[in-house]
Amino acid sequence: MASTERTDLVVSTPAGPIRGEATAYGAVFRAVPYAAPPVGEHRFQPPAPASEWTDVRDARSPGPTAPQAAASGPLADLLPNVVVPGDDYLHANVWTPDPAGSAPVIVFIHGGAFTSGSNALSGYDGTAFARDGVVFVVINYRLGADGFLWFGDGVPNLGLLDQVAALTWVRDGIASFGGDPGNVTVMGESAGAMSIGALMAMPAAEGLFHRAILESGAGHHAISPAAARTVGRRLAKVLGVPATREGVASVSSAELVAGQTQVSAQLPKAPFRRVWGDVATNLMPFEPVIDGEVLPVLPIKAIEAGAGAAVDVLVGYNTQEARLFFLTTPAKGVVPRLMAAVLGRLFGLGRKDRAAYRGWAEGPARDYDAMIALLTDAVYRIPALRLAEAHGRAHVYRFAWQSPARDGRLGAAHGLELPYVFDNLDNAEWRGMLAGRGDAGLATRMHASWVAFAKTGDPGWPAYTPQSRVEREFGGADRVVTDHHPASRELWAGRR
Repeated sequence: MASTERTDLVVSTPAGPIRGEATAYGAVFRAVPYAAPPVGEHRFQPPAPASEWTDVRDARSPGPTAPQAAASGPLADLLPNVVVPGDDYLHANVWTPDPAGSAPVIVFIHGGAFTSGSNALSGYDGTAFARDGVVFVVINYRLGADGFLWFGDGVPNLGLLDQVAALTWVRDGIASFGGDPGNVTVMGESAGAMSIGALMAMPAAEGLFHRAILESGAGHHAISPAAARTVGRRLAKVLGVPATREGVASVSSAELVAGQTQVSAQLPKAPFRRVWGDVATNLMPFEPVIDGEVLPVLPIKAIEAGAGAAVDVLVGYNTQEARLFFLTTPAKGVVPRLMAAVLGRLFGLGRKDRAAYRGWAEGPARDYDAMIALLTDAVYRIPALRLAEAHGRAHVYRFAWQSPARDGRLGAAHGLELPYVFDNLDNAEWRGMLAGRGDAGLATRMHASWVAFAKTGDPGWPAYTPQSRVEREFGGADRVVTDHHPASRELWAGRR
């Protein structure tokens, strides 16, 4: 690229000039707004265009994050979180190998159960992608009630519409950073991947991306209008305001975050459909709503009907996803068996089905391992396979590297693939999950597959079809496998 003197790091964007920071492999521009701050008259409204500027804007420091609770509890050391106050949080960080180039683009949508996360995490550093010839963009979007509250009136799914606004901004302005707007991959993990499943089904997002990478999330995570109203009423009751958008808007962001945290804590205490509707199945109170317009139908149904057929897809899961959420659950005794029974009933599994999972488990903690496998399949593995089946030419991966963290109990848990995908095992924010240096060779292979997919649509192994059912395993056997564990896959036929 051109000289990396600071004066050479000013680029002209459609909104105005910005100054970035040189890196060893190009440059990074932080906190570049793609929409106006969602406060005041813009609160609980669709994203509005960002204001333009004439003076050079300094884009060398992290910006504010969406309102959210700070990390706490037993997982705080495993899932780091950064909270930066401020209203102007609808922005993007951009790593580029060359502002004068025309490189493939990846837009990363972070996870966090639709209530936490941001582009301020250093674990989402895009340096390795820029090193390998990709413009890497990490966005913020509205979370919790700000992004997903809906009482049945007004515009729903504001968090998803923020993502659409960011992708529109990429289409219209990424060339200023050396990116090719005709080769855009959306990539997300957990709630970010679930968001991508929704984007594939949304008319407003059509044509804004050409490839999609979905890590530990697919097309099953959206709720009915009735369930959304149930969550809204519970939130309003906690806040002591009328159950309307105007009522909730009358409280401060801090009060709203505290209230939605209370509502989230209520769900695991009574995870029953008669109480929560389909929120109980998805185990998250704030998530996309099937409103019939912004999100017309459940994403997997839209994909089965042909939505996203022109988009190249890479989708997958970790082999022990649910371990992250049950680290404090006793591995032996009656508790895991009771929890498996409750979870099984939520997903329509009978006693024989739950017994099958126990029969497939090995070792002294069979009930615990059966519970982990059941929930991993229900929420992550089976939705990933169903999306691949519906799409018809998706590539599927499974991540099987097991962390030694928490005396080995973390295993191949939810989120563990991220430091490997980003090829930044040394980042301090991943130390808790890795509990050591990790496997550098595996990170090289996995990251290279993601880069290859963004560039060509081919990560390096055959697509998944009903005839072949090919999955690329990273870690574990670290090879291509065919029709892994068909008995558990077939058990979910007609259920998930």
